[in-house]
Amino acid sequence: MTFPQVATDVASEAAMGESIRAIQGSSELAVDVEADAMHAFRARLCFVQVATDRDLFLFDTLAPGVSAQVLAAPFSDPACTKYFHAAGGDLQYLAEAGVRVRGLFDTHRAATLLGWPKVGLADLARERLQVELAKEHQQSDFAVRPLPPEVRAYIADDVRYLCEIGRQVKEECRAQDILEEVELDCARLCAEAEARPDLGEFRPRLPRGSMSAAQYTLGMAIGTALHEKRLQWAEAANVPMGRMLSNAAVAAIAQRAPANLKELSRLEGVRGAFTREHGEEVLDLVRRLVEQSRDGTLQVPEEKKGRRDPNRKKREDALKAFRSDKAAERKVTPSVVLPNALVEDLCRLGAASPEEIGALPYFGEKRKRLYAAELSELLARYA
Repeated sequence: MTFPQVATDVASEAAMGESIRAIQGSSELAVDVEADAMHAFRARLCFVQVATDRDLFLFDTLAPGVSAQVLAAPFSDPACTKYFHAAGGDLQYLAEAGVRVRGLFDTHRAATLLGWPKVGLADLARERLQVELAKEHQQSDFAVRPLPPEVRAYIADDVRYLCEIGRQVKEECRAQDILEEVELDCARLCAEAEARPDLGEFRPRLPRGSMSAAQYTLGMAIGTALHEKRLQWAEAANVPMGRMLSNAAVAAIAQRAPANLKELSRLEGVRGAFTREHGEEVLDLVRRLVEQSRDGTLQVPEEKKGRRDPNRKKREDALKAFRSDKAAERKVTPSVVLPNALVEDLCRLGAASPEEIGALPYFGEKRKRLYAAELSELLARYA
């Protein structure tokens, strides 16, 4: 086993060109992404780390002339395997930068489908390579320049060993006969990756079953208005909106409608500093909406509702029981048989022939051969 010993900083247009030439033609790349999401209102892509068995490059995407788009060609080449670990958020940042990934192998997803009890990158490095990775810098501000040496070493180590780890995990998937299912999951992750969602899109999660219609309507109005406020406050302070006020805190305020600062400060997730700085404004917002609720002038956007399917829950329960039974037979995790996304697809599909089921995206030839006929019979019972 060989690993790149030196990490090369890519902080100029010239260095960017040299690094791309060095990785062109590689059949395997290890990739990771760093952003300042823990420290800024609108997170920025700060680094893209790329490694082979020989070279390791730290693309400083905040440096003038350095763009993640230069990686678009190798990242979109399906003939080149890209090893990521927990790729979901990374794919969003890359998509926002105009870079799409094909040929993904996500070691976190693979280890999860293998049923391993520990699936963190540090866990895999320790167990597969006897290498200890320092993880205390996970919440560092990656936008700081110059980057502290210990943080630079941390982001380099996130890809230094990943090609070898990826190969070993892939071989385990092959040995356990689940490689096709893992690769289909990875392909779906890539295809469905979108740029990070708009910060303005938010609906508070309230316990509808334990609230009256009037309470729920008022809670939704408070939560929606409070979200707009926290965006304003967070942007002014240049902090992530969740650090200003978490989703749980928004939901707690929306559900309880506090009448004074003491009640507000006792709610889940509401920090004392927030109460001191913004408490009165929150109470004014709540009082206004409570008054509108009482006099019948409160307006809340209607939720979009599709046609109700009385058998949908029955299909979902039957499909989950089916995958549990088949997983026990194969001695694999249930998500190998049917990941949640395919359960959802099959619920929407309803009664269908084996051919229609086999044609579902990311269903795959193995699942078609093993399960399509039985799934067709199962779904027919809940048409």
